[in-house]
Amino acid sequence: MKFTRNRYQEGSLRKVRRKSGAEVWENRYRNHAEPGSPMRQRTFSVLEYPTESKMRLRLQEEKLIINNPESFRVHNKPTFGLVLDRFETEERLQAIVKQPTGVSSFTDGFSWSTAAGYRSYIKTHVRPKWEGTLISEIKPFDILDWLKSLPLSPKTRGHVRALMHLLFERAMLWGLMDLQRNPVEVVKLRGTSKRQKKPQILSPEQFQALLGHLKDPHRTMVMVAMCTGMRVSEVLALQWEHINFESGEMLVQQGVVNGRIGRVKTEASNDYIPLDPTFAQILLTWKGESSTGLVFPSPVNGQCYNAGTIQQHILRPAFKKLGLPDKGPGWHTFRHTYRAHLDETGAPVGVQQKLMRHSNVSTTMNVYGNATSKAKLEANSKVVQMVIAPQMREAVAV
Repeated sequence: MKFTRNRYQEGSLRKVRRKSGAEVWENRYRNHAEPGSPMRQRTFSVLEYPTESKMRLRLQEEKLIINNPESFRVHNKPTFGLVLDRFETEERLQAIVKQPTGVSSFTDGFSWSTAAGYRSYIKTHVRPKWEGTLISEIKPFDILDWLKSLPLSPKTRGHVRALMHLLFERAMLWGLMDLQRNPVEVVKLRGTSKRQKKPQILSPEQFQALLGHLKDPHRTMVMVAMCTGMRVSEVLALQWEHINFESGEMLVQQGVVNGRIGRVKTEASNDYIPLDPTFAQILLTWKGESSTGLVFPSPVNGQCYNAGTIQQHILRPAFKKLGLPDKGPGWHTFRHTYRAHLDETGAPVGVQQKLMRHSNVSTTMNVYGNATSKAKLEANSKVVQMVIAPQMREAVAV
């Protein structure tokens, strides 16, 4: 009786230099999926895969198919770890997270904050639980039970669930599992969108008192946040060239997270904000001789300020002087307050949606449609006049 043994291979991998001078990875292997197992060769860019470890991660899926294609297709043996490896490699999570601070990045990939969040969730929660589990053996109830056991806030559990949904979508796209209903779709978590504490809303009097406890540049930063509803990431990344004082509007198109400047949070966030004349004069006073660059450059390195540092050491002590909770208010308080004051002005919900630059504030807001520039300006100016003290308006008018 003649026995034959299965032949498994890693394939050969080497770095070579082409005549043009460019370096490439050269991978040679025998394709057992073809009759006669012919020798095949592929090349990959060193720029895309700068290290051998990254290149070998890229080749893991192909090795399963090359060595035992029938087992791969019929028995569906890949583990979830293979999905994680390919996801991290193809989405360049490590490269995005290691992007130097102070560098603008508008790539087609994930934003820095999203990439950093995904890497953290994968390393801390997903890999320890699912890396060695066959994809075919992961059931919805197991995912639900695991998500509920995570020592995370409801909102963060929702983020992990969304990541798992994305990973299963990619697994189907890459042929690592059959096309079917995503198993995470039937996993429902309660309370993921529910606020754990009620947002703090400042009255105009409280805001004006707060300004008395702040000095520039923080004072003007806060006024920008309060008079526009901008997120702090957008305020700190704002540049003078994005502000058009003649047309009376400014473009919000970038934000900064942990020193990395990138795109704004959503497509709807990339929009123009009207400039109330009084508020525009405040900006012009702060502008001075500046003509380009950041509106609020750090005097230490000329780059963006750190929002967390300002909140911890500047804002919260000032809030405390107003008698507000130590851990309650923060940068987002101004955005919540802006939204509440828009309600008080009687602004139509469609106008509010555009001024807040939300993709979906609510179903009702989506129904009301677009808002005109005039309506946006009128509603915005009412908020500015509410929060800026009369004496301040008189001072900038002189």
